[in-house]
Amino acid sequence: MGTFPLETRHRLPASIKLQRSKVKDLEKPLNLSTHERFSRCRLPLLKLVLLFAVSGTFVTLLYSPDVNNHISNTASGQKFVNRWIWGGLDLRYVSRLDIVWNDVVEVLDKLGDKKEYQGIGLLNFNKSEVINWKQLNPDAEHTELHLDYAEENVTWDSLYPEWIDEEEEAEVPICPSLPKLRAPGKRLDLIVVKLPCRNEGNWSRDVARLHLQLAAANVAASAKGNYPVHLLFITNCFPIPNLFTCKDLVARRGNAWLYRPNLSVIRDKLQLPIGSCELALPLKGKEVAYSGNVLREAYATILHSAHVYVCGAIAAAQSIRMSGSTRDLVILVDKSISSYHKSGLEAAGWKIRTMERIRNPKAEKDAYNEWNYSKFRLWQLTDYDKIIFIDADLLIFRNIDFLFGMPEISATGNNGTLFNSGVMLIEPSNCTFKLLMDHINEFESYNGGDQGYLNEVFTWWHRIPKHMNFLKNFWMGDDEETKQMKTRLFGADPPILYVLHYLGNKPWMCFRDYDCNWNVDILQEFASDVAHQRWWKVHDQMPELLQQFCLLRSKQKAQLEWDRIQAEIGNYSDGHWRIKVKDKRLKRCIDTVCSWKGMLRHWGETNWTDDESYAPTPPAIKAAALSV
Repeated sequence: MGTFPLETRHRLPASIKLQRSKVKDLEKPLNLSTHERFSRCRLPLLKLVLLFAVSGTFVTLLYSPDVNNHISNTASGQKFVNRWIWGGLDLRYVSRLDIVWNDVVEVLDKLGDKKEYQGIGLLNFNKSEVINWKQLNPDAEHTELHLDYAEENVTWDSLYPEWIDEEEEAEVPICPSLPKLRAPGKRLDLIVVKLPCRNEGNWSRDVARLHLQLAAANVAASAKGNYPVHLLFITNCFPIPNLFTCKDLVARRGNAWLYRPNLSVIRDKLQLPIGSCELALPLKGKEVAYSGNVLREAYATILHSAHVYVCGAIAAAQSIRMSGSTRDLVILVDKSISSYHKSGLEAAGWKIRTMERIRNPKAEKDAYNEWNYSKFRLWQLTDYDKIIFIDADLLIFRNIDFLFGMPEISATGNNGTLFNSGVMLIEPSNCTFKLLMDHINEFESYNGGDQGYLNEVFTWWHRIPKHMNFLKNFWMGDDEETKQMKTRLFGADPPILYVLHYLGNKPWMCFRDYDCNWNVDILQEFASDVAHQRWWKVHDQMPELLQQFCLLRSKQKAQLEWDRIQAEIGNYSDGHWRIKVKDKRLKRCIDTVCSWKGMLRHWGETNWTDDESYAPTPPAIKAAALSV
């Protein structure tokens, strides 16, 4: 075609290439001299040198202290840097996981006839992966979904703050916003998402990972019509288990997880705040109306190797019935709980389920937390759709049946980004139980117990008001006004609190005359005579035959007197050690040997008082013998 001037060449679209034949009619360019050719060849090289010089200057300015401080102080500064250097990618969202396409094909076979699927949405894939998806299913229409990144200042701590103003006295708590993915306006039968899963730190508390899953759920929830919508996640860490439940898992192969979620359930969950930075249930206003399925919902608690909590569980059942709830009461017990104690629980209204204990593999033998992973058995109560779990050391003052309308996990905040498992809404499922067991050796519990472990699995949770699990304690930093406020809440009649959680020494393990936490310096933060008497008010409304399960053994009486003597020696300023005990239980004996004063003289020694045979278990009671 002749000799053309040297120039930068670009590949032309096919439509343009077809017109190249017209060039034949153009006049050929004149021949150039050697000097002119050299000059023209040198020009692109000069441009390249200038480009490097300008780029180097720009980078130097960009990272100079003055310029960098100015950019960083703007909301889009970091985004600007990322976009300029990385071509628009936010590294928080990048997943470098290699896709095993054979696994993907095997999972997609579970979808049935691919011709029935009109559209596939692709989120967070690079260009080459998008090409592979299109080749994998060439008959479907593929839509690339583009999600705006979360601001850099949106962290997990900002989504799950330790404290919020639930009473809204000073401010109205608001969650940071996460950009939503605009629905494409076309039918999507399959939404595919590639999720990051960083090995360092806690991968499940990752804002980008959460954002991508919520965005995919929103697109799925926007579907109109009765056609099924599937979500496929490519990740080597499991998706949020209480957003995409294992009951909805259609197939899994390697790093490919295929779900068919219940879209109406997903829509309800997406109405809730994205974190615990707002209450998922209002604290003030009218009572929440809820009817639900009475036969498929229950309250549940658990006892393992701790018959001393039987009294607390009986009182808790009494308080639930006094609040007006008619839901089933289910209690999980292990083989160490005697038939006598089980008869008392049954008479109080608990449905007994005997379980095999689950050992905490990271606990020491005979430690307090050795068997507390037994709480995972709650997820095996699959004859119920919803369970409100309650610890056996709390009382319910106001009906909380409306909590059954919340999803898993709904709970009060504990500390930092964590929830308190003393009251929580769960959804029983055998596959969720399996998930908990599968990672039992992997996840490290921050407190060595079940609460710490559950917080590692269910990092996405919903905050309910602290009035639904109000802790009986006074923190060291509480001022006098705060202490008075708590005391008013403990004793308010009609009640303001829904649930009061008794920390420290339990009321039934003290004399009824006063809270025995006063006599132990490290437990005084849990002491409240007002809350103590509130528990005994519920106790006194229990049938008399059930009250016998709250009697004191001789050794416990000796312990209480020992603590009182130590408080007297220490001359504790509260002066509770001066109170003359009139509790009638002091004179009632349920042991073979009732000399608690003799025990006191040998307190601290290892002797016959540690032998369980000196505290025999009475025979089981009959419910018909209850005097109402």
